[in-house]
Amino acid sequence: MDSSDLYRDITDFARTTPGWTQTLAELWTELGLLVFGVLFLSVWWRSRARDPRAVALAVLAPLVTALAYVGSEAVKSTVREERPCRAVAGAARSLIECPVTGDWSFPSNHSAIAGAAAIALALAARRLVLLTVPMALLMAFSRVFVGVHYPHDVAMGVLLGGSLAALLMVTLAGPTSRIIVTMRHSGITPAVWFTGPGPAHRT
Repeated sequence: MDSSDLYRDITDFARTTPGWTQTLAELWTELGLLVFGVLFLSVWWRSRARDPRAVALAVLAPLVTALAYVGSEAVKSTVREERPCRAVAGAARSLIECPVTGDWSFPSNHSAIAGAAAIALALAARRLVLLTVPMALLMAFSRVFVGVHYPHDVAMGVLLGGSLAALLMVTLAGPTSRIIVTMRHSGITPAVWFTGPGPAHRT
């Protein structure tokens, strides 16, 4: 894959945007992951008053996102593609510091995490899909915008992360639900607090 021309177009465009736009992109490329973290916590907390499957999906969401990162890192270490901010001749200087040599480019870990988080959260709380998917796409685009990834890096990152998250969520939801039921009936205070009382005891 070679998306160098598109990379040049996007980074050239980035350099023509107002300073505040560049600043927002620089912030979002990192802080967006924190927003996903807050959503993980919120979805888990609200799930505690619901059925075991809801709790299972909420608990699995951050776990499968972490596994998607591991998968992305494994591919990255195998492919060993140089960063475009170092490899593409004639491209505009990246808005943020180019990662050191050895911190490979393909696929984008940020995009894999964002794609996995978006799908996992959407499966755990379907109403969030209209928020999480645009967040993930914006995160992926921001990695090209600031100049540290090729477009094909972020596209594959989102696809890899989202696919792994969907597969793992569907596969593990049943077994995890049974564990949640066991924890709720264990009588162990931390376990009951973590899984919540369930819908029968909301009042």
